[in-house]
Amino acid sequence: MDDERLKAIVESLLFAAGEPTPVARLATVLDVPRGAVQKALAEMAAEYGAQPRGIVLEEVAGGFQLRTRKEHAEYVRKLLAAKPPRLSRPLLETVAIIAYRQPITRPEIEHLRGVDTGGVLETLLERRLIKIAGRKEAPGRPIIYSTTDEFLEVFGLKDLDSLPDLKEFREIERAVEEAETPPVEGVETHPEDATEPSAAGSPEAAPSESAASSEEAVASPPADDDSEPPR
Repeated sequence: MDDERLKAIVESLLFAAGEPTPVARLATVLDVPRGAVQKALAEMAAEYGAQPRGIVLEEVAGGFQLRTRKEHAEYVRKLLAAKPPRLSRPLLETVAIIAYRQPITRPEIEHLRGVDTGGVLETLLERRLIKIAGRKEAPGRPIIYSTTDEFLEVFGLKDLDSLPDLKEFREIERAVEEAETPPVEGVETHPEDATEPSAAGSPEAAPSESAASSEEAVASPPADDDSEPPR
């Protein structure tokens, strides 16, 4: 199979898949060596990047995926008449703690955040951003949590080694806050925010408090808390 035909078929497969597809899977379907697929993907990524096209080829969540350019997101949302899933500060803080400290138990997360996280963890599980990774070998055998491939895909990460440093995370968190339209009073509420002490604070102060708590959580590991909190 010549190189151009191989790239054309790979492009078709990625378009049809609609989700990140591993190199090994592509090689199996095409019945060609993995090296040939990797070469084709590298050339395709360079070609997409060199041209002013609306599609890019990116490596995310352990596979390759055709994705729309980030600067075109506003128009894509208009076409689909939908808003991206909202990640509130509690959700963002909690998933960040799990991402940087995984595997981690609920008592350890609550020790870092200082609030109950039951509702937040359930929401993250429903959105498939985190998963139950087993139980910790400790008294009570508490459940441990870790992030998923969907987490990597949503945040556009190749793997966990691609996680931003704390400074970059604070910028991401601030951008999320600025992008969100404040809810109209009496129209929409977010239950997971209700447990946050800072929910009634000023919008200007909220991002810095949120980022500070996330930075402290990652930079200052707590004493190991192996038991579930008292009910």
